[in-house]
Amino acid sequence: MVEFSRMVQAVTASVSRQPDKKIKHIAIIGAGAAGICMAKYMREAGFDVTVFEIGTKIGGMWCYENDNGLSSAYRTLHINTSRGVTLFHDLDFNADVQSFPDHWDMHQYLEDYAKHFDIVPLIRFNTTVTDIHPAFDPATETPRWNLELENGTIETFDTVLAASGHLSDPLHVPMFRDDFAGTYVHSHHYKEPENFVGQRICVIGVGNSACDIASDVCVTSPRCVLVARSGAIILPKLFCGIPFTDITRKIQRHWIPGWLRRKLTGILTYLVHGDMKKLGFRPMEKRVHTTSNGTIVTDIAYSRITVKHGIEKIDGKTLHFTDGTSEEFDTIIAATGYQIQLPFVSRKIVPLENNKLRLYKRMVQPGWPGLYFPGFFNTDTALNMIFEHQARWIRDIELGDAVLPSESDMWADIEAQERWVGERFKETLRHTIEEEHVVYLSALKKSMRLMKRLAKLRQRMTVTP
Repeated sequence: MVEFSRMVQAVTASVSRQPDKKIKHIAIIGAGAAGICMAKYMREAGFDVTVFEIGTKIGGMWCYENDNGLSSAYRTLHINTSRGVTLFHDLDFNADVQSFPDHWDMHQYLEDYAKHFDIVPLIRFNTTVTDIHPAFDPATETPRWNLELENGTIETFDTVLAASGHLSDPLHVPMFRDDFAGTYVHSHHYKEPENFVGQRICVIGVGNSACDIASDVCVTSPRCVLVARSGAIILPKLFCGIPFTDITRKIQRHWIPGWLRRKLTGILTYLVHGDMKKLGFRPMEKRVHTTSNGTIVTDIAYSRITVKHGIEKIDGKTLHFTDGTSEEFDTIIAATGYQIQLPFVSRKIVPLENNKLRLYKRMVQPGWPGLYFPGFFNTDTALNMIFEHQARWIRDIELGDAVLPSESDMWADIEAQERWVGERFKETLRHTIEEEHVVYLSALKKSMRLMKRLAKLRQRMTVTP
């Protein structure tokens, strides 16, 4: 009864600002995987779509040496999921693409996707959005958003989808960057191993980039240390010759309990990689974002990489580790993650503190309809599939087939989600946007069913003069 009462309140508030039946103009910021996926779904829904891309190329982070300056791709980068898991549902990779596409494969695939669905003509390249601000009263008027461009022009849209991503602004730890007398490189700026031949290297982090880079440089390094400050589970790439994600996706079902999904994945991982503690990693106190790597376990076994648990202090080029040992290094490569930046949105509209982007279903800022943030999440599977679900969710709202809940209900949902994440995942900046994809997609579907009920209720309550 309480839920129905809130539904009625949300509908009553929205009836007074019914949109005119006209073609909506939708702006999308970013022509990476999320941006072109959103553009495809919005265009198919009949909207007038414009995509703003800061550089000259499609593909975002998957465009190696992208001239937008924001890509974190390195030369040896491969995606962590198999091609069968990675693809969008309505376009396959070319037949000759390897099981785990590299960044060249991914960039080509995204270009093919944009061309196949006629997205390229919608993109304005070399165009930077510097400010988004409302041109409406959210309490009484339908959404209208002004976008200010770098050249000073202002354009108005009904809806804005900010798909600019969260992997472009490196997070630096002052001690590593400022106290070390040798060469300091954030993983965002790492491109190829040749620049580090013969150097003693300390790689800080235990995420996908850290493990990839450590395996890259250890072969030609006289000493390579991986500092894993938290526990880890490193998923294999293959199981009995089959891509590991092709196997695990068969158990990623909403009707299989989460604890059982994780247990089965853990058993399969143990059969390939053994006990993580025996490799030198800390035991996990809470869940962390999973790492996938096919070579680092062998590199550790061959003593090409040594695992340490933390750095106590730094004196010049000497690193003092938490186990009491000390060593000199030539280079630190810090895979310490990223911080979310939204330079084109006022903090009065979207508060952003301690990397917390508090959005309803990871997309909507309560109180500001017509503004969405697809792609601002971490998860345990390929992102393209999630982008498609987000695009359909946004599309149905913008078509009027679904109505957002009341602000109070959205805030309650956000707070519940924050508690869910806090109880399960290690408290770090990275995990503020963590999602278990099976749980998240189920939540999206459930919310859409509710919002479609709201839309039908609104239609019945709307009086046509």
